[in-house]
Amino acid sequence: MLFQAKDKMVFIGDSITDKGRKKDPLKLGNGYVRMLHDTLTALYPELSLKIINEGVSGNRVIDLEKRWTLDVMDHKPQWVSVSIGINDVWRQMDAPDVEQVYPDRFEEVYRRLLDRASSIPGCRLILMQPTVIKEYEDSTGNLLLKPYVEAVNRLAEQYGAILVPTHEAFIRFIGCDTGQDLTTDGVHMNSLGDTLMASTWLKAVLAHKS
Repeated sequence: MLFQAKDKMVFIGDSITDKGRKKDPLKLGNGYVRMLHDTLTALYPELSLKIINEGVSGNRVIDLEKRWTLDVMDHKPQWVSVSIGINDVWRQMDAPDVEQVYPDRFEEVYRRLLDRASSIPGCRLILMQPTVIKEYEDSTGNLLLKPYVEAVNRLAEQYGAILVPTHEAFIRFIGCDTGQDLTTDGVHMNSLGDTLMASTWLKAVLAHKS
């Protein structure tokens, strides 16, 4: 069994993870984290897994660093799932005058976060590729996103983390030309997009047996 009884899982990221958690009595929101909570609870009721959503809308990796102690380390979780990178790219397009987080800095800061999380006894890391910016592969946002996806891939390998290939799953879906959208605005998920995120996470994580 991959999970142990009463394992604590922290999901941290931006608005895609947040998904209205502060208005939710369970503080889970109505996105992929809630779907994973419900699915894992249904699959493993005997384990009493604890799911904690620490997504904050608008966050970039530098924002995660500012709150990493309170929102990750203090929980002393057995699992940390990170989904970040969309705003690190999006700010380059919608707010070019603000301080930017380019790929090298993104990877440097992300590495510091993983170093800290790795110091938690028994903590396992799950890294989710950033999803998409507009629902066509060659959008400016998706082209800018590529080195951030590559950075997440490298970090997952270097830290022995479970890689969730979310970006690859979204690009594959878009290429199938189903006529169905995954987002409401090119970034924020509709229910189908949340389902694709959750199912991709489950497939990647449950494939690991130890």
